Amino acid sequence: MIRFPAIRSYLLLALVGLPFGAQAQEATPSSVPAVAVEKPAPYDARLLRLSEILGSVHYLRTLCKDAAADSWRQSMQDLLDKEAGGEAQRRARMTAAFNRGYRTFASVYTACTPPAVVADERYRAEGATLASEIAARFGN
Repeated sequence: MIRFPAIRSYLLLALVGLPFGAQAQEATPSSVPAVAVEKPAPYDARLLRLSEILGSVHYLRTLCKDAAADSWRQSMQDLLDKEAGGEAQRRARMTAAFNRGYRTFASVYTACTPPAVVADERYRAEGATLASEIAARFGN
C-alpha cells in the first residue's frame, strides 16, 4: 500500500504531500499472520530533526509568552498524524525527538532572554529550510 502523508510547512504552516513508499510485510507461512514491518522513509532522519526543532521552538515560544505558542505543539501533532499514522515505533521516535528538543532548551533557559529569542529565530529558520528541502526533494 502506498500512502501519501503530508508535513506541515514550518514557515508557511501549509501541508505539503510527501511520498512514503510501500510498507513491507514479512513473508510467513499462511497459518501465521503477516507482521507489518516499518520501512523507514528516506527522509526519516530529517523528520526526526524537524520534530526536535518543533519541540525546541514550542518550549521557547511558550517561555517567551507567545500567544500562538501552542501552534507549534499542534504542528507536531499534525506531523505525527500524517507521517506516523498507525506506526507505533515511528510515532515513538518522532515524539521522543520532540521531547528531546523541548527538554534541551528547558534545561538551559528559564526566562525569555535575548539569547533565547535568537535561538528561537535560528531554530525556526532551520526548520523552514528543512521543511522546504523535504518537500522539494521528496514531495510528489
